[in-house]
Amino acid sequence: QVQLVESGGGLVQAGGSLRLTCAASGRAFGNQAMAWFRQAPGKEREFVAAIRCNDGITHYSDSVKGRFTISSDNAKNTVYLQMNSLEPEDTAVYYCAVGYGLVTFPTGYNYWSQGTQVTVSS
Repeated sequence: QVQLVESGGGLVQAGGSLRLTCAASGRAFGNQAMAWFRQAPGKEREFVAAIRCNDGITHYSDSVKGRFTISSDNAKNTVYLQMNSLEPEDTAVYYCAVGYGLVTFPTGYNYWSQGTQVTVSS
């Protein structure tokens, strides 16, 4: 079973940057993808970005495209989310997830981190 440990959240001023890190302690067979989702109070869990581990192909939601960058270090089984030009609307709990494709639905991922709070002040 895959365990995901996430870190890097915090409080930042609008326009600032944060980098989230998610390290996997194990992995299943197959062509894996890692992704970031976020969930704000009263809202559904929202896709942010994903990366396919075998070739590095990425996919972003329109709301973060051009501001956030997902990357991975396969040797360390670690995925990152560099978050630049942060806006108050980015405030949410951010989750890392592992699955087998670059899908945008939470049901496409079978392992999840505990989440880390990102708060962007105006």
